[in-house]
Amino acid sequence: MAKSTESLEQFYRDKYGSLSEDLLKNNGQFNVFRIEDRIRKGTTSPTFIRRDFFKIMLFQGDNVFHYGDKSIPVSGNTLLFFNPQVPYTYDSLNPDTSGYFCVFKDEFFKESLRLNLVELPLFMAGSQPVFSLKDEVTSEIKDIFEKIIKELDTDYTYKYELIKNYVSELIYLAMKLQPADNSFEHPDAASRITSVFMELLERQFPIESSSQRFELRSPKVFAERLSIHVNYLNRAIKKTTGRTTTDHIFDRLTAEAKSLLKHTDWNIAEISYVLGFEDQAHFNNFFKKQTTMSPSGFR
Repeated sequence: MAKSTESLEQFYRDKYGSLSEDLLKNNGQFNVFRIEDRIRKGTTSPTFIRRDFFKIMLFQGDNVFHYGDKSIPVSGNTLLFFNPQVPYTYDSLNPDTSGYFCVFKDEFFKESLRLNLVELPLFMAGSQPVFSLKDEVTSEIKDIFEKIIKELDTDYTYKYELIKNYVSELIYLAMKLQPADNSFEHPDAASRITSVFMELLERQFPIESSSQRFELRSPKVFAERLSIHVNYLNRAIKKTTGRTTTDHIFDRLTAEAKSLLKHTDWNIAEISYVLGFEDQAHFNNFFKKQTTMSPSGFR
C-alpha cells in the first residue's frame, strides 16, 4: 500500500528535491507559499493522505476540498484549516487560482507559545473549518500572509517569534468569524463527561496500520474507562448533544470505514478486522445498515 502519512520533511523533499541542512535548521517547522507560484512550477494537487503537520490556506478560486469522507465545494475567497488527524486533498487547480498557505508542526508553537493546536476548535477532529470570506476580511488575511512571506526572507534574529504571532492572528481571526460549536469551558458535569468521551473516541483514530484495532466500541466499555455507570454516561451525552452514545460511536466508525474503503487498498476482511468486527459478515451488515450500501458497493 502507498504511504499513509506524509511528513513535513517529505513535503519539503517533494518541493525542493532535497532537504538541505539550512532548511532543517531554519524552516524545518514552518514555511509559507503562494499558490500561484506552485501552479507555475507544475506542482500537482496533494495525494489524499494524512500529514503530520498543520496547514492554513487562503484559497481564491473555485474547487472541491475533500476532508475525510466529506467533499466541500468552495468558491471565491475561502480560509481553510487542515490538521494531522484528517486526510485531505483537492481537485486539480485552475490556472486562475491564487492564494497562500503555510505549513507547520505542532512543535513550532510549543517552543515559546502556550498554544495547544489540537485543543482549538479549528483543528479538532470532526470540525469543518472552512470559512467563506468577505472582501474586507480577505484583504486583512492577505496582508497577514504577505507579512509572513516578507519576514521569512529577513535575517532578523526573532523573525520566527514574530511569524508565530502572525499565524496566531490568522487562527484567532478565523475563530472570531464563526463561533465554534466547541467551547473552552464546560458549564456542567455532563459537558465535561461528553468532552472526555469524544476525546477517547477520537484518540483511536486515524487507523494507519493493519496492526491497529478499534477497541472502545460500546458505551459500556467507555463507561468503564471513565469509571462511571453506563446509564450516567448515556444521559450525559444525550443531554449535551441530543444524540445517543451509540450514535456517536457508529457515526465515527462509519466515517473511518468509508475513508479506509475509499483511500486504501486493504481488502474488506482487513478493514473489518481493524475496525473491531468479529468477522467480515458482521462488518458488511453494519455498513449496509448505516449507509444502505455494501462495503464493496461503496468502494
